[in-house]
Amino acid sequence: MLTRKQYELLVYIDRHLKQTGFSPSFEEMKDALKLKSKSGIHRLISALEERGYLARRHHRARALDVLRLPDNMLSRETPASSPTESDMPPAFKPNVIRGDFTQRLSGVRTANDAGAIQLPMHGRIAAGLPIEALRDTTSYIEVPLALLGPGEHYGLEVAGDSMVEAGILDGDTVIIRKGDTAENGQIVVALVDDNEVTLKRLRRRGNSIALEPCNVRHETRIFPADQVKVQGRIVALMRTY
Repeated sequence: MLTRKQYELLVYIDRHLKQTGFSPSFEEMKDALKLKSKSGIHRLISALEERGYLARRHHRARALDVLRLPDNMLSRETPASSPTESDMPPAFKPNVIRGDFTQRLSGVRTANDAGAIQLPMHGRIAAGLPIEALRDTTSYIEVPLALLGPGEHYGLEVAGDSMVEAGILDGDTVIIRKGDTAENGQIVVALVDDNEVTLKRLRRRGNSIALEPCNVRHETRIFPADQVKVQGRIVALMRTY
C-alpha cells in the first residue's frame, strides 16, 4: 500500500519517462509534488525502491526506472500516454505537471536546460589528509549543470567554522573545480606540506602565500610559496535544510 505522495511521485516519474525518455530531476519532482525540499523526494524514492516500484542506476544522473505500477494504474505497456483522474484512487488527485516537456514554454526551462550531473564526493576537508586520501568512490552528489563550467569537478563536505563569514558553514557541500592555479582572493582547496588540506582564501604576499580564514576567531596562516599547492577552487555551494 503506497502513501499518497509515493503514489503521486510514481505517477509523475512514469509519465515523464514515457514523454522524454529519461527520469525527471529532483528539482522537477519537488515542484511537481509541491514539496519544500528535495530531501522529501529522496525519502519517497527510497520508500518506492524498498517496495519494488523503482530502481536507481547509481553513479548516473537522471537514472530512475519504474519496475512496476500498482494494479489500479495503467500498465507501462498500455498505449495511453498518462494516467487519468479515473485511474487514481479516490480522495486525491495527482500533482502532475501537464504539457509537452520537449518544448520551451514561457518561464519554463526544458529538462535538458535544467539537467544535472553526479559528481564524486571526496569526503570531508580535514587536517592531516592529502586530498587524494579523501576520495570516496561510493559517494556522489547531484549538481545542476548550470552551476558548473569547463573542467573536472568534485564535491567536498566542509568541516569546521573557519569560513562562516563567506557563507560557508559546517556540513555544507562545496563544489570544487580541479586545478593547480588560482587568482588572488579566491577561495581554494590548498594542500600544505603535502599532508594537510584546507579550504581558505588565498593571498600571495611576495614569496609567501597567506591562507586566510573567513572567521575573526581564526588566524591567517602564512607559508613559503613552495609549501602550498592549490588543488582547486570553489565554484558553488550546496546546502540541505
